[in-house]
Amino acid sequence: MRLLGTFAFLLACLVKGRPVWSPSPKTIARRLAQLPQNGLPLDRPVVVRWNAYQVPYIEAWTDRDLAFALGLTHAHLRLAQIRLLKQLSQGRLSEMFGPMAHDLDHFLRILDLGRAAPEIERKMAPETRAMLEAFAMGLNFHQSRPDRLPPEFALLGLVPEPFTVRDLIGISRLAGADVNWLAAMSLLPLRTRPDWPEIWSRALAAGTGQSASFQADIRGLNDLLAATRPGSNAVAVSAARSASGAALLAGDPHLGIGLPNFWLLAGMRSPSYQGVGLMIPGLPFLMLGRTPHIAWTGTNMRAAVSDLCDLTRLIRRGDCPIETRTTTIRTRFGRGVTLPVRQSPLGPIVSDARRFPAAPGETLALRWVGHLATDEFGAMDRVMRARDVAEFRQALSGFAVPSQNMLCADTRGNICQVLATRLPKRSCDSPPGLVLDAADPGSDWPGLADALELPYSENPEEGFLASANNRPASSPWPMGWFFSPDERVRRLRQVLEVLGRITPDDLMDLQQDTVSLDARDLAARLVGLIAADPEAGQEAPGFLAELSDFGGDYQADAKGPVCFETLLHHLAAALYGNAPGPYGRLEQLALHLVQDLEAAPAGRRREILVTAVGKAAVDSAGFPTWGHMHRLRLGHWFGRIPLAGRLFPRADLPVGGSRETVMKTAHGLTNGLSEAVYGSQARFVADMGDPDASWFVLLGGNDGWPGSENALDQLPHWRSGRMIGMPLRPEAVAREFPLVTNLTPDGGLIRP
Repeated sequence: MRLLGTFAFLLACLVKGRPVWSPSPKTIARRLAQLPQNGLPLDRPVVVRWNAYQVPYIEAWTDRDLAFALGLTHAHLRLAQIRLLKQLSQGRLSEMFGPMAHDLDHFLRILDLGRAAPEIERKMAPETRAMLEAFAMGLNFHQSRPDRLPPEFALLGLVPEPFTVRDLIGISRLAGADVNWLAAMSLLPLRTRPDWPEIWSRALAAGTGQSASFQADIRGLNDLLAATRPGSNAVAVSAARSASGAALLAGDPHLGIGLPNFWLLAGMRSPSYQGVGLMIPGLPFLMLGRTPHIAWTGTNMRAAVSDLCDLTRLIRRGDCPIETRTTTIRTRFGRGVTLPVRQSPLGPIVSDARRFPAAPGETLALRWVGHLATDEFGAMDRVMRARDVAEFRQALSGFAVPSQNMLCADTRGNICQVLATRLPKRSCDSPPGLVLDAADPGSDWPGLADALELPYSENPEEGFLASANNRPASSPWPMGWFFSPDERVRRLRQVLEVLGRITPDDLMDLQQDTVSLDARDLAARLVGLIAADPEAGQEAPGFLAELSDFGGDYQADAKGPVCFETLLHHLAAALYGNAPGPYGRLEQLALHLVQDLEAAPAGRRREILVTAVGKAAVDSAGFPTWGHMHRLRLGHWFGRIPLAGRLFPRADLPVGGSRETVMKTAHGLTNGLSEAVYGSQARFVADMGDPDASWFVLLGGNDGWPGSENALDQLPHWRSGRMIGMPLRPEAVAREFPLVTNLTPDGGLIRP
């Protein structure tokens, strides 16, 4: 793969005898000069204001012009990223990366993320369709200028092609992929192991958690899902608990770490819309943000909106008609291939994909709510028009994927939590297995519950709401099986409960919290177990003293996390093998490691403890602090390609946090250098008492153009906890966004 990447880069550089890359840095003035301004298909003049971080604030006299200008600026900042999302959503990676992507493309075409796009488009409200069409027009207008194409186009052999409404729907379905697929893909190959019943039981125990938010191997697939699996924290504080006397909101979404950031910062004003916030590149609505009336954020709900169904018995009975077609995968650096794709009444037959871990004789279909014609675009359009928490809840009635715990605060001091999904009304309380028998009537979906039928919380007595991908609430129907551990939500609640009147600064500090409650408790139990064994307790007393002082805080300058992580690595390897697999996740270890050690014969337990402590003491001696061991390696997605990678922005820095700290910088078991693979990508805090009191920051920068001075300029803010103000009042916007691009049908000028 590395050799092919190098060859592709060198070949692209020689195409037509011209370089595709200029290593000279791009100042904001040079970048803004690249924005098309002449001959624009606008109804009225549009003003695009920019702050020093190249964040746009668009002021338009019509909603259509706003959508067009949004598409234009998205393309200006992130065209290569948007095109990659389109290729990915359509299973067209082989057109960029060659034959090595065939297996992944085949799986993606079987999955058919955009299957419901024609029906979604047909049912779309006229005003929503108009926004999408104008947005796509803005994307297309920008890429019609060959001299303004980003360098990734030449490196990947891409040429401009039109974006359509269906393309945008496909990108939204890619963003809505079910994170539970990652758990399923990791568990499927284990079903033949003799300890499968224990693996399944422990997976369910670790995945369902205890604390609710409120009471009422295909090549490349695992890497793809791991890079895009979402997390997040969200907090809403009512006026009764706020120092300002107004409701507060805070959110920090977690995703795969890399450049450009998954999110794009923008502000906007038109007759129907006014707001600031985070957008998904290639989609025209704020996904997390603030308007003059409400602020909202969300965390992935991990709802049970998918089933893997074994069709074998239905097929044998002749009760399962199968539709078969072929798909041709065009291929760079090689011949295209034509492969079969089969569709059942329950969904695509994913077991046809090469290397899909199905058992012999199984024909597995994926049943997914995302293959139905739901209305996420209309829901987010209504959210941006909502004036209070009641209208916010109503707005989300058509939203389905990705399933979200949505928290909202309004200017009247109210807060609420809405479960935004379409949840199957299953009859079972717990899943009978990882794969369901499609012939069993108990596997049916009798119907789907939406946000108006699911549990809802408004203005709870404690004065705040918190969500962190944990089990959200009790429900008449099972909400899901594989929630995140509840330690992040417990930590959020722990901190909020002891604060007096809460301020925006308190919420900003909380977003940087690096305490792991499960690590603290597990470390204390391990210290007790080691101290109870005289031989183990005598091994490396300095190491044990550091471990004893570890209170679960993964600060970058602390030594305790190094001792804990190296010990955990060696204990898991000794108990469960050098590749602990399903037993190696912290939520599993927190539940079972000590009891498994205690269940071992005394001699075996002593041997494990003595050996693990000795090895961990040696390993930890090489790292003075957690920051020396745990690194934030932030780089462009081309950064790992030899030669080409050197030309793209990157950083290698010490970082605090861990798997399930509030400031998530997730990693696996390790006794050496550790890299944060996913975690906190953006942060957002709002005080609803002041329309100008909203702050945001990205891990990286807003501009996706390699070499731009705005590609990494927010990184120092992200590290220090500082944030960028994003006001709403016109006079404050004019002050904070001093660079201006005038867009008119006849062109415009940039002026200070």
